[in-house]
Amino acid sequence: MSLASSLFSHPHQAFSTGFYRNESFDYELRILLGHATYGASDTGEVLSALTDIGDKDYEGWYEGWFDLGSRIFEQAEASANAGHPRSASNAYLRAASYFGVAVNAVDGLSDDSVLVPTFRHHRQAWDRFVDTTQHLVERVRIPYEDTTMPGYFFRPPGEVRRPTLIMVNGSDGPISSMWVSGGAGALERGYNVLMFDGPGQQSMLFEHNVPFRHDWEAVITPVVDFLVDRPDVDASKLAMYGISQGGYWVPQALAFEHRIAAAIADPGVVDVSASWLKHIPRGMQNLLDEGKAEVFDRDMAMGMRASKDNGRLWRFRSRPYLTEGYYNTLAEVRKYRLEHVAGSITTPMLITDPEGEQFWPGQSSRLAELSGGPTTVVPFTAAEGANLHCQPMARRLTDQRMFDWLDEQLNL
Repeated sequence: MSLASSLFSHPHQAFSTGFYRNESFDYELRILLGHATYGASDTGEVLSALTDIGDKDYEGWYEGWFDLGSRIFEQAEASANAGHPRSASNAYLRAASYFGVAVNAVDGLSDDSVLVPTFRHHRQAWDRFVDTTQHLVERVRIPYEDTTMPGYFFRPPGEVRRPTLIMVNGSDGPISSMWVSGGAGALERGYNVLMFDGPGQQSMLFEHNVPFRHDWEAVITPVVDFLVDRPDVDASKLAMYGISQGGYWVPQALAFEHRIAAAIADPGVVDVSASWLKHIPRGMQNLLDEGKAEVFDRDMAMGMRASKDNGRLWRFRSRPYLTEGYYNTLAEVRKYRLEHVAGSITTPMLITDPEGEQFWPGQSSRLAELSGGPTTVVPFTAAEGANLHCQPMARRLTDQRMFDWLDEQLNL
């Protein structure tokens, strides 16, 4: 039975057969449904927004999430103006999630001029959540080279030194998704939480044109320097969590920065380029290996013209590298490898290993093999509702397993 016929014959099997035949739409939807766990979406809002959006309706996909974000933001403003900060905070957080999906949906449009304005809607909603939340939170600027990185430092009540979780985002997630992916769970357990935009991420990319870098230790060492000077941080109990491509950046940083007591890679990523190269024919990869940039770029351009979907995906994935040309972009991505540094890791690491990992299958186990420090590989399965990249619909289960492990590592 085909995926389509199975979906329509057995709608109750949407979890296994897919909510959308469009894999990108389906995965984004799963992420949003998982966000409801910590109040960053509402299931009915999410499902109702999909009513008229088809599998190839990229314009409708963008408009649906932007319109929903706008509507919920207006509700948040009304609650705030009426003196209901708790309701306002909840709605601002949901609006930030919906605008975050719209930001990533821009690459499906014929005109991407709405990218930065859409991002600013998202960040405005997130900042209004920060302004109205009951949690203690401080906006921070982390010194970084000749500039600063913007961040948010959340802490539980009480003037004591606490364990602190440094959260490393992935390649394209909005900062509001970090709330669901460990931030709220850490606060519940008495951790401080630092979220920030690093090079190539969110505001650093969209507003300051700062690209990704493979040597993430140059990012994390300033972050650690910033934290150890704070009177509310226990410098002996620093932990780090990386989601999606953060599963590369975290171990990369650990190979050089040894002040982290324990870390989590969700999932483990040894070679970022593997998720790119699997879509490129072997003959084209040979051109890349042989350094034939002009021929490679010519043939890639022909392929992109033949497929709008491929062109959309390339724009989405290549933007944070800020490189010119197909060859130069892939040459940069191929620097994101851990084989030559992973043996220098001494920090204990938990590595998630979800069934059906779409982007870096098998790399969690490979990272465990290469790491010079103790590792714990934790499988997640479809039977638990916890399959696919970063367990999008099982964030409570993910929190349970990673924080139980982290508490034990930090002797909490």
